[in-house]
Amino acid sequence: MSETRPESRLERKERTRRAILDAALELCEDSSLVALSLRQVAGRVGIVPTGFYRHFESIESLGMTLVDESFASLRAMLRDVRRMDRDFSGSFAVIVDRSVEILVEHVARQRAHFAFIARERTAGPPAVRDAIRHEIDLCERELATDLARIPGTDAWSGEDLRILSNLIVHAMVSTAESLIAAAGRPAMEEQIAATARTQLRMVIIGALQWRSRAGD
Repeated sequence: MSETRPESRLERKERTRRAILDAALELCEDSSLVALSLRQVAGRVGIVPTGFYRHFESIESLGMTLVDESFASLRAMLRDVRRMDRDFSGSFAVIVDRSVEILVEHVARQRAHFAFIARERTAGPPAVRDAIRHEIDLCERELATDLARIPGTDAWSGEDLRILSNLIVHAMVSTAESLIAAAGRPAMEEQIAATARTQLRMVIIGALQWRSRAGD
């Protein structure tokens, strides 16, 4: 009969750190990090307030870690979209429909992370808001690189590619926010997904008729 290996100090520390992050996500679900105190987090985890500082310098530094984690979820979603879109020989309607399906799936699986982005990008501490804006900007840049591979965009300026990627990323972020607000109401979630499909089709169909101005 095998014996259970004792938990190491490093494993205990990582488990506590994970518990702090999860507690923060839960506690600020109906408000924001700006209304969260380390005493609340420590109390939820079952550690003394000074124990919080063994893992994070402040609530703001905890928030920055949550930004990293949340955008790891968002990037995983975008990777899935890119993997599916690698061959652009399929119809754009199919690409858009599958992209929305992937968005819905990821929001359902990582609701806390997407809710964190949606909430803290407008209501969070300044440093956290800035970090979220920076990460969204990086997502737009990555998407612009992918859009440059679509037939018909080869003559587009870099600025036009960024404008289109901005429209798409913000449409997807807005859709994620709406899905989070509609949690537990399947009919509303499906309507949101249907609206997103129409919106993205309109954006892409219109974009494919665009011609960059000379000198842009």
